[in-house]
Amino acid sequence: MEDARLRNTLNMDGGTATAGAGEGGLRKAKSIAAITLGNGLEFFDFTTYSFFAPIIGKLFFPTGDHLTQLLLAAGSFGVGFITRPLGGLVLGAYADRAGRKAAMNLTLTLMALGSALIAFAPTYASAGLAAPMWILGARLLQGFALGGEVGSATTLLMEFGGDRKRGLYGSFQILSQGINTVCGALLAVTLSTLLSQNALESWGWRVPFVIGVAAGLVAIYIRRNLRETLPEAVSSEAIELSKPITEVFRNHSKGLTIGILTTIGGTAANYIVVYYIASYAVQVLNFPMSLSLWAPVASAAIMVVCAPIAGILSDRVGRKPVLAISRLLLIAVIYPAFILIHAVPTLFVLVSVCTVLAILSTFTIVPGLVLQPELFPRNVRVTGMSIVYCTGASIFGGFAQFFATLLIQLSGNVFSPAWYLIGCGLLSLTPLPFMRETAGRPID
Repeated sequence: MEDARLRNTLNMDGGTATAGAGEGGLRKAKSIAAITLGNGLEFFDFTTYSFFAPIIGKLFFPTGDHLTQLLLAAGSFGVGFITRPLGGLVLGAYADRAGRKAAMNLTLTLMALGSALIAFAPTYASAGLAAPMWILGARLLQGFALGGEVGSATTLLMEFGGDRKRGLYGSFQILSQGINTVCGALLAVTLSTLLSQNALESWGWRVPFVIGVAAGLVAIYIRRNLRETLPEAVSSEAIELSKPITEVFRNHSKGLTIGILTTIGGTAANYIVVYYIASYAVQVLNFPMSLSLWAPVASAAIMVVCAPIAGILSDRVGRKPVLAISRLLLIAVIYPAFILIHAVPTLFVLVSVCTVLAILSTFTIVPGLVLQPELFPRNVRVTGMSIVYCTGASIFGGFAQFFATLLIQLSGNVFSPAWYLIGCGLLSLTPLPFMRETAGRPID
């Protein structure tokens, strides 16, 4: 009975979503643009923090050692991932009961609030220990919000894609993150170039977070007319958030295990290659901040270009082969890449290395991300994906910068980030033999 209602509510025909009597291609394109833009703006708020980690470490975690300051700043970045699983559980279940649209608008509101708290946070010099606690609280709120955003947005994109284009549509999640990173890094480059160090530390670093608040409000407005893909028969039921959570853990433990292990390699690659490399160049290679930020600009730009290609390839060839080949290649080149940027510490070499690593990272991230919602049925899809993504991203992605910096400090080996990524990559390959290929196959 529910299947019949579902087909009447949402008919997937050759990868084109139609609702009721039909939905025009223009309206569908607007919906996808609204999802992608809102998702990108939310990631802008969350990840811009990493570009200003050296300054935030100095202002909120003052110590006599630059590496320790970076370690504490990286730790505060990672704190934002602690609440991601909780946000994934609560907001994911909310999306499976109340609808994808309602959940995504709620996450945008919470993210904007977190950005406002950071934008107006008092520094250690003026507030003492209250300052780092303020920052940690804001990061926890942002992490909770983003925990619900990724699952809802990716699921909605994928459900628009139908059986033949889920990889392509799911890749828009990574494309939006890439666009956000390019914008955030370019803004950081502009501020660090135009402002003096005193001005940057005084007020310049706050500018991106003020912009993030305004962008969040704009995204909520843009998303106001999004069409819901959750069948009305389900979304109109009483909102009992415990039902999807209970069902996922009771009936889909295999999907959870496979999804979490697969996620580890992609999320570690993303946060090391795209976000950590700028701070690493400043603290280890002694690059000026204005130059080091060109590395994430290049990486994110490559991600924007390659994400749709990786999605299309995963639709045609399959998720598993694309994921396995790209991940093995990344494991093979990451250590030589770190050796090269140390042997020839120039901007050209740094950007060139990051470009190659970003290509491999994108082709390993996209099929892994698309696989996550495909592991679960529609009624618990956002909940299941949110748990999978947030658990893997929280431990191995969000704290990647912290672990990498800590390994350098403990071992004295500046190549430790490469070893960290190799370990995560190998671990993430273990579930592949036990996974079924989902490309081109119905999942509902």
